[in-house]
Amino acid sequence: MKTQPRNVASLRPRSRAKPRLNWRRIACVAAVVGSAIWPAADVLADGDDGHHKGHAYAIGLWGDLPYSDLQAQIGVPNLIADMNAQKLAFTVHDGDLKAGSGAAGSSTPTTCSDAAYVQALGYLNALESAAMFTPGDNDWTDCDRPANGGFSSRERLDHERQVFFSSPYSLGQRPMRQEVQTDKLCLDRNNQYVSCVENRRWTLHGVMYATLNIQGSCNNLCDTNPDLAEYAARNRANILWMRETFREAAVRDASAVMFITQADPGWDNSDPTRAPTRDPKTLVENDKLPASDPASPGAAPDGFKDFLLALRDEVVAFRKPVAYVHGDSHYFRIDRPFLDAQGRRLENFLRVETFGDNQANGNNDVHWLKVLVDARSREVFSFQPQIVPPNRTAVPQP
Repeated sequence: MKTQPRNVASLRPRSRAKPRLNWRRIACVAAVVGSAIWPAADVLADGDDGHHKGHAYAIGLWGDLPYSDLQAQIGVPNLIADMNAQKLAFTVHDGDLKAGSGAAGSSTPTTCSDAAYVQALGYLNALESAAMFTPGDNDWTDCDRPANGGFSSRERLDHERQVFFSSPYSLGQRPMRQEVQTDKLCLDRNNQYVSCVENRRWTLHGVMYATLNIQGSCNNLCDTNPDLAEYAARNRANILWMRETFREAAVRDASAVMFITQADPGWDNSDPTRAPTRDPKTLVENDKLPASDPASPGAAPDGFKDFLLALRDEVVAFRKPVAYVHGDSHYFRIDRPFLDAQGRRLENFLRVETFGDNQANGNNDVHWLKVLVDARSREVFSFQPQIVPPNRTAVPQP
């Protein structure tokens, strides 16, 4: 007999049951969160100078969700309950809070209206551990599509900065203090330089983590309204934040670094169905996929090469494990696709792509990735895909 989907409360142990959550109330509380909860967060993050390597812990990675009413109302609440049932130090959503275009007749927000961000904030603050987030193209660069409401992409990113990144603390019920890229390097809707506050960094028990605002849809160089100026400013900021992260990791003697971002930039010639392909030695994009907007025909520009070249230099110099987490192409995988300029595989680099939407399969891909982190181990990171039991579709749970 096929198991019926269950809600968040039904998945929690009875002894941990809590009152039913009001998503809008959670979002409002988070937006005005005060200093009363911050000292507890300081204990989690500020006291870790990167040298406390004696503790193993687990984190949760997810993203590219929800894309449909089914996922928003059932799949994601099931996923959140599953993460809350496990002892996680923190979770990270790697972008795309909605589908690429709005769905007519949906009962949950699917355009880039303010309601979509309220919904997402509710999800993130329902997580019992610290909850991190990095923006995705579907929730800002693609918001200028008519099917998304025809918003200004820059204005929507400005809005996300206010909703999700208004303080140096993460989201979630146990917020963690983070380092923030406060230099005014990014462009806002008024063409003024502002802080790239979505770029964050934190260290836990000898491992350093950082988020980077790197997007699908050619990193804002194609689609409905390409924005070269915005891309150029943010790309410089991302490269700087990435390089500074490696420098800080060296100073703090971190055992490993993990980056979390949205875009699948393409790494080699192996998978033209899910990402740009590029020469793995030169990192020059060689397939030049056509732009997705019929109004802008022709080859799509490469929004990733300069960043990848800089990243490769840093990975080689760092020598210790580096994990690069992204979503975007909706295909769970862990591999080593990064080569050096001579064509040799970078043994210390792991690409990690999280589970993501496949609407044709309903809840079939609404799952998450558990990462076990131990700075004392040689590879530091080990991985356990978590197939959320009530979201199993093809083979329902026993």
